[in-house]
Amino acid sequence: METRELAYFLAVAEELHFGRAAARLGMAQPPLSRAIQKLERRLGVTLFDRSGRGVSLTPAGEVLAREAAKVLDAVAAATARTQRAGRVEPRLVVALKPGGDGGLLPDILEAYPAHPDAVEVELVLCGVAERARLLRDGTADVAFLHAPYEDLTEFDSEPLRVEGSVAVMPPGHRLASRHIVRMAELETDPTPCWPGRHADVKDPATLMQLVALGRLIVVAPESVRDHLRRDLACVPVADGAPTTVVLAWTEGTRSRALAAFVRTATTVADRLSLAATPQG
Repeated sequence: METRELAYFLAVAEELHFGRAAARLGMAQPPLSRAIQKLERRLGVTLFDRSGRGVSLTPAGEVLAREAAKVLDAVAAATARTQRAGRVEPRLVVALKPGGDGGLLPDILEAYPAHPDAVEVELVLCGVAERARLLRDGTADVAFLHAPYEDLTEFDSEPLRVEGSVAVMPPGHRLASRHIVRMAELETDPTPCWPGRHADVKDPATLMQLVALGRLIVVAPESVRDHLRRDLACVPVADGAPTTVVLAWTEGTRSRALAAFVRTATTVADRLSLAATPQG
């Protein structure tokens, strides 16, 4: 199969309408229909049910739709990575959400240039849901992600720091003056708790605004303290689920600059963890 054929098929699979798919692809409908029929003959299966009620995917078509999307994403990622690798001045693109580095990035950026395989680092600040996508589409080389909340499938990763949880709430909340709270108290509080409520909201600024308005209590990794708005309070959650800050990159990537960055990050994380450990 050719990538062009897969792109044609996927357009029809997403639109479930040959006319709309043809318009989206910038082509006439008859050649698109012929291309799909040719693909079906080559595969020996029917991909679309073309009944009088419209167009729908057959079971074989559903399988190809999933696989075609992966193939086209992989081709786009390979193109992006190849073009970036061919730059005269190579660079390492690091994706993270604001405050999502567990407080490690400044020390990593300070230490990394001393490594003989280091290259220029370009930081891409993005939303929670965008970091993994930037890795998969080849825009970023490595990203700071958070386990267990994010899917690390198809990624290699290195854990850097395990964080406890804190509850972010308005300073006037009845629990804001406490030294510590428990999840049961937050779950039974009249104010809804995130991520249980509004779990689809991922933007940190939106979440903090809802907290400031008294509409939400947000349970987040403890490093959020370093970037907290002054009009909000932060209380440790004794039994909150731990979060692991990890560096992730596409599985099987071979890059000396990336390997040097990962080694630097683990060294910095170990050093800072040891410095924070009380000495007996």
